[in-house]
Amino acid sequence: MLECPLFYGGSHHTPKTNEWFDVNDPADGSLVGRTALANELDVDAAVESAEKVRDSWARTHADERAAILHRAADLVDSRLDEVATLLTREQGKPICDSRKEILFGTQVLRYYAEEGRRQGGSLRPSVALNIKNIVSYHPVGVVGAIVPWNYPVDLYCWKVAPALAAGCPIIVKPPHETPFAIAKVVECFVEAGLPDGVLANLPGTGPVAGRAMSMHPGIACISATASIAAGQDIMRNAAVNLKRISLELGGHAPFIVLPDADIQAAAKAAMRRSFSNMGQICITVNRVLTHETIHDEFLEALVAETKKIILGPGISPDVAYGPVTTRSVIDRSQRHIDDAVAKGAKIVTGGKPATTGALSDGLFFHPTILDNASLDSLPMKEETYGPVAAIRSIESIGEILRVSNSLEFGLAAYLYSDDLEAAWSLADRLEFGAVGINVSDTSELQAPFGGWKLSGVGRELGPEGLRTFLEQKHIKMRVEPARF
Repeated sequence: MLECPLFYGGSHHTPKTNEWFDVNDPADGSLVGRTALANELDVDAAVESAEKVRDSWARTHADERAAILHRAADLVDSRLDEVATLLTREQGKPICDSRKEILFGTQVLRYYAEEGRRQGGSLRPSVALNIKNIVSYHPVGVVGAIVPWNYPVDLYCWKVAPALAAGCPIIVKPPHETPFAIAKVVECFVEAGLPDGVLANLPGTGPVAGRAMSMHPGIACISATASIAAGQDIMRNAAVNLKRISLELGGHAPFIVLPDADIQAAAKAAMRRSFSNMGQICITVNRVLTHETIHDEFLEALVAETKKIILGPGISPDVAYGPVTTRSVIDRSQRHIDDAVAKGAKIVTGGKPATTGALSDGLFFHPTILDNASLDSLPMKEETYGPVAAIRSIESIGEILRVSNSLEFGLAAYLYSDDLEAAWSLADRLEFGAVGINVSDTSELQAPFGGWKLSGVGRELGPEGLRTFLEQKHIKMRVEPARF
């Protein structure tokens, strides 16, 4: 049985309260292993270890930090199959998706290795000839990070890579539901030569370990990917010492199909973005808004694509869609479906858990399409975070825009149209941190990722992701001109 202890100060530790959590394979319920659960005493110990190396890591040359990040990425790549197998067993996603996630994570490590080298200051203009204004950037200090279970390795790298590249020690609370793949990545950092104390790994729950991190006076910045409710708690707790925060929170992405869209391409994209990772993605499609003139044609195409999905254990090499990760996803999905049906929606396909044959022991749920979903039904106004796509036909583009912007969410939106001028105009007025036009993924390594409104504060990826962990300093200096 696998075991994931706490890690800080360069060594492994049992939790001070000796609390552990069993991790089961969502495909069949079998025991994968157990993980330690950190509490506030463990957070204190990790912060103490990080404080001891804060100054030395900040003074470590960017080239040396980059070399460690590159070596860690190489080590993770060399163990791709091992880490991917662990990720699939604990999270449920197909092995092909696990490999893809891990490979993108190592790309992030390499990107920030180089971005850290490029971080410089600037000489700013002055109103006087004998005054020089220098603006420089410095590590913010000890960082805390909270990682979710849907893309644990990928999002771990999104936070650890820029923090380390910026010169900040980082304490990570990985998800206790999926701790093992991340623990292997931590081993790679240790083997890559990361100094003791610079990286801590504290699996635990949000209400205990996460709360302790967000309130701790020794943590200067907290970066979290979480639900809106969890993000609001983190912000309140971080206010105790005015921590810098970067929060990527819940989404409720609209998928807009305009009259001149390529219907088949849009249907394939909507299916993949709705049901990839069983809808357990912050930028997954919850609500599909179609122009009434193409609604029936699009619905038929989407249903045809969805019915091609074959569920199975993610560890099988030919499976593209696996189980959900937790029982709560099934319960919430069913509640959203029942509410939509009660308010007039029709279940076109799916609508229930898969409970027969080889799937009976796992957390499988049939990908579900709801047609004619009322705008006040749960899947149309709350994040389902499960394999449910609700569709609504709307009579005008202006109304589609109004409905798209009507909710408190603002993370990602998708828009399919062959009229790029109209698409650009509409995208410009969508109140979301990212808009995909004729693409079904809005994340990009060198572009900022984050939300508007209640979907978050701050940005990850791109140069902006590094700036999260840097403080600015202005040095104003009198320089009398030399006499020649």
